[in-house]
Amino acid sequence: RRASELCGIMDVLDRPVGELSKGYRQRVGLAQAIIHDPPILILDEPTTGLDPIQIMEIRGLIKRLGEEKTVILSTHILPEVEQTCSRVIVIHGGLIVADSDINSLREEIAGGAVRVEYRGAVSPEEFGRFGRVTDVSERDGSMSLRIVPGSSRSDIREDVFMFCKDRDAVLLELYREKRSLEEVFRELTLEVDSA
Repeated sequence: RRASELCGIMDVLDRPVGELSKGYRQRVGLAQAIIHDPPILILDEPTTGLDPIQIMEIRGLIKRLGEEKTVILSTHILPEVEQTCSRVIVIHGGLIVADSDINSLREEIAGGAVRVEYRGAVSPEEFGRFGRVTDVSERDGSMSLRIVPGSSRSDIREDVFMFCKDRDAVLLELYREKRSLEEVFRELTLEVDSA
């Protein structure tokens, strides 16, 4: 009964599984998987073929299950991982290329890169003192750029702020870049492929 309640299938227990919607069939499958209270639950692409509401419901169920037991989610749908998991293991070509909590992994791959938007008489090249300058663009009189710091520096925001202040540049935006899990995955797998 607890598995049925947890999976939200109490109102369809008397119906044949074949007559249920895809979302309810997924829930029945999850209830079957947890009925004997296994310490580890392995789910393979649990939201494939579901509509957006069913996806949200299954994600919520997976999160609730994750509070009580270890849930291993095997999926290629990386937004699914971002919204459901606290830790990620990236396997590529049979090798583990990353094993970390999601935020640490994003930060490691982003390498402390910052986005800067400013207005003033400072050339983008002058920001080169903080690292490699990329993605330079000009729009409506303001400059926008990305700085990837050298390996010895992690958070350069305060230094960039003081640099702009000392040169009377108006700082419009300064933030540490966060990468999506899809970008992190692409970067990790490209590193492995090029090695």
